[in-house]
Amino acid sequence: MQTVQHSEQTLKTALISKNPTLVSQYEKLDAGERRLLNKAFKPDNDLFGPITLHSESDWIISHPEVPQDFEQFFSDPSRKAPSPEKRSVYIQCIGHILRFLKKKKPRDAFCIVGVTMIDLYPRDSWNFVFGQASLTDGVGIFSFARYGSDFYSSRYEGRVNKPQRVSSSDYSIFDNYYIPEVTSVLLLRSCKTLTHEIGHIFGLRHCQWLACLMQGSNHLEEADRRPLNLCPICLRKLQCAVGFSIIERYQALVRWIDDETVHTPGVSTEHSREHDVNLPKPVEAFKEWKEWIIKCLAVVQK
Repeated sequence: MQTVQHSEQTLKTALISKNPTLVSQYEKLDAGERRLLNKAFKPDNDLFGPITLHSESDWIISHPEVPQDFEQFFSDPSRKAPSPEKRSVYIQCIGHILRFLKKKKPRDAFCIVGVTMIDLYPRDSWNFVFGQASLTDGVGIFSFARYGSDFYSSRYEGRVNKPQRVSSSDYSIFDNYYIPEVTSVLLLRSCKTLTHEIGHIFGLRHCQWLACLMQGSNHLEEADRRPLNLCPICLRKLQCAVGFSIIERYQALVRWIDDETVHTPGVSTEHSREHDVNLPKPVEAFKEWKEWIIKCLAVVQK
């Protein structure tokens, strides 16, 4: 196993920058928020560990990229940010999103994300992808098929027995498609993928600083090692893009974990209208993450 180590000064610069304007912006943050974010480069940091590499197939080794620090994120001319007119994130079943996108995104949508339990292949030469997103168009489509516990078993009921090519306008393949049991592990994996890709739409590139949700992943084992939380450098990027109180954000996440059901409000737009839905929410796999959030809240509120 290899550990990706950065010096204290490198991490501090990646988080705060040496640009006087961005340093001043950082100093205006709440003292508790800065105390938490500073954990990125503190020697006694016990909340944000280093990135570990376990094989040559891991993302950082097989996909070399230039790291993105906060200053590069802030100065990226192609980065899009929410506005009062476009501030909603829409999540749709893929059977609806393809039709939905043909009619254009809702006027108030910052981005729209489709989810499916069908395995995705962008082209014949690829084995599979967990998802794809267009950062400029604010659109993404993601598959959670391989996150089910039975995907690799001989009993998997979603297997296609007879390959067929259909027209790009034929959506019948999505009708009555197999959906496995929604376990807490499937939900945790799905949350990681969905929030990682939406992070890209907000302008966050793959993280190479600390163990972080925004690390790339080349395979399921690596995706499972990736934490659900953002490192301080990426957390500052998201806070800059969206604008939120870290305390309120973490408290809301704890409430979400503690709530035994997920309430899905009806979508009421010019394109669609759904009924309110209450679904069971298995969160056993989130318990360790909840304990981590509570430790972070203790730092911020100290």
